[in-house]
Amino acid sequence: MSGAIGVVGAGAWGTALAQVAAAAGREVRLWARDPALVDAINTTHENAAYLPGIPLSPSIRATDDLAWVAAAAANLIVTPAQAMRSVLARLPAHAQPLVVCSKGIEAHTHLLMSEVAEEQHPASPVLVLSGPTFAHEVARGLPTAVTLAGHDEAVRALLAAAIATPHFRPYAGADVIGAEIGGAVKNVLAIACGVVEGAALGQNARAALIARGFAEMTRFGLAKGARAETLAGLSGLGDLVLTCSSIASRNFSLGLGIGQGRAAADLLANRRTVAEGAYTAPVLLEAARAAGVEMPITAAVCALLDGAAVDGVIGALLARPLKEEG
Repeated sequence: MSGAIGVVGAGAWGTALAQVAAAAGREVRLWARDPALVDAINTTHENAAYLPGIPLSPSIRATDDLAWVAAAAANLIVTPAQAMRSVLARLPAHAQPLVVCSKGIEAHTHLLMSEVAEEQHPASPVLVLSGPTFAHEVARGLPTAVTLAGHDEAVRALLAAAIATPHFRPYAGADVIGAEIGGAVKNVLAIACGVVEGAALGQNARAALIARGFAEMTRFGLAKGARAETLAGLSGLGDLVLTCSSIASRNFSLGLGIGQGRAAADLLANRRTVAEGAYTAPVLLEAARAAGVEMPITAAVCALLDGAAVDGVIGALLARPLKEEG
């Protein structure tokens, strides 16, 4: 694939992906909503607001012109999940591939981000990039592997080659649904693991929560048509382990604060970046119930986000009837 790569969204993850594309030798057009951020990136070659201290490639050109970005050979869409539809509605339509890099489920419609993209841009091949990634590590060129899922084998091979570097390895596959569900569900489970840490419940509890959370992810994913091997791969289990194990995860840090007794509403109000799991949790629970899938950890996270006491929610989980593992 020749030509520029567009990146729609100049937060930490969008900027990190712009850095990856630049390292792969691409001209990069990075769209930001804020003209001041555009000017700062182009002037200082740094996104001090979201990735401070990381020099950016001079081949990254920031812009607030969506039309210029849309004309690139492919576009990586890295907006917050609940803003995805509105941004795509403004993105001029072309036949170039769209790569969804945001993790979540749309409120009210219960659509995955790839389904939103397909509705808004039916002429474009839609792919999903997901996996265990912290933006600051990716931007610094630390070793990273991700899933790149798309229905067209030729298109996903071209995209994988276009963004691959010696330190950023995309594994291509066809299971778009599985790649998306893993990324969306793990954000919710990371909040739960943060609560365990904040409440000082111990490593045994966190390990059990990761395992039982993965069981929830798998049940929901299979009900929605995902493949078990995708959920056990980079975009599912891999991403789950990463975000459930580090304070660098925005979702884990949100749960940490809740576990320490702080109000979820206050924690969310004081954030510059988006903890997607807080917005995904109630939508995921609705979708799971509609699919007849039991997700008790997800329900517990929803209760905590609504202000329920940590001790009471944990007690209710531990008081659930004993059952066979599965």
